[in-house]
Amino acid sequence: MTADDAYKILHDRIISGDLKPGQKMREVEIAESLGLSRTPVREAFHRLKSDGLLTQEPNKGAVVRQLDYQSVSELYKIREVLEGTAAAMATRQMSTVELKALYELLEVQDAAKDDVAEASRLNKVFHHTLCQSAHNRYLVEMIDSLDLSMALLGRSTLGLESRKAEAIAEHRKILDAMSEGDAAKAENAARAHIRAAHAARLTIIFEDQR
Repeated sequence: MTADDAYKILHDRIISGDLKPGQKMREVEIAESLGLSRTPVREAFHRLKSDGLLTQEPNKGAVVRQLDYQSVSELYKIREVLEGTAAAMATRQMSTVELKALYELLEVQDAAKDDVAEASRLNKVFHHTLCQSAHNRYLVEMIDSLDLSMALLGRSTLGLESRKAEAIAEHRKILDAMSEGDAAKAENAARAHIRAAHAARLTIIFEDQR
């Protein structure tokens, strides 16, 4: 196993939530669990820090990055801009086949809305597919980069009872605007969706602080 392998394993564990925000990452323990020396693990740590997934804290060492209130707000604000832009561009660029696929995915999402893990996975697929439909690789790269930090937010907002149906309805508004060929309406619907997700995230933050 190489440093690349160690990086991929640790990266996937952070993204999946197996390694929690704020959790200490000790080189010796990680190396032993992976059957590696400390050198490739140290290299993997450096890459994860470059990705913004790990941070170095005084008296703690490497820890999985934990986003503060300000960072969360900044993430959602930039996500609103990027995904709103993606929705507008997709309206102009996407094919009828892509739009049909998104509507079909929406029905699958609706059927799975009570399974939080599956609903969260399908939500990511929906957003990724919509962004890909904009047919702008630079925009997709920016959104993919943002998703790395979004993965540090913790439990999905779709676990909130109020968001299960709301998120589906918001997705449908975006697609309906696209179907009408109204790029401005699609952008506004996408922005409103992200703002609603941001509000739901704040609800979770406040709940966890009680």
